[in-house]
Amino acid sequence: VQLQASGGGSVQTGASLRLSCVASGGTFRPYHIAWFRQAPGKEREPVSIIWSDRTTYYVDSVKGRFTIARDNSKSTVTLQMNSLKPEDTAVYYCAADRSLIRTSWRGWRHYDYWGRGTQVTVSS
Repeated sequence: VQLQASGGGSVQTGASLRLSCVASGGTFRPYHIAWFRQAPGKEREPVSIIWSDRTTYYVDSVKGRFTIARDNSKSTVTLQMNSLKPEDTAVYYCAADRSLIRTSWRGWRHYDYWGRGTQVTVSS
């Protein structure tokens, strides 16, 4: 499956952005889709995941601000990001896997498919 991420941009603190991840080339429904981000000089870190059963997980730093959703009819996962902070600045990547287990979702190495990143820059 191929993934295409989009929706990044440069915004001020407190603004919102909506990232999209569109999948093609495979049956979308069985895939668990996650968002990761990587800031300059830092490790790639998990942000959120939506499982094929629509269960969602978030890391603590984005809980209450970010919302992940999926539309299987459009093979799309979105990440609505509100109340953005400068520390949210990073390249955001979407990733997919069919066989991921719940305890492994934070490990980027567990994902088979990745999209190109989209840059999010939040200025103070």
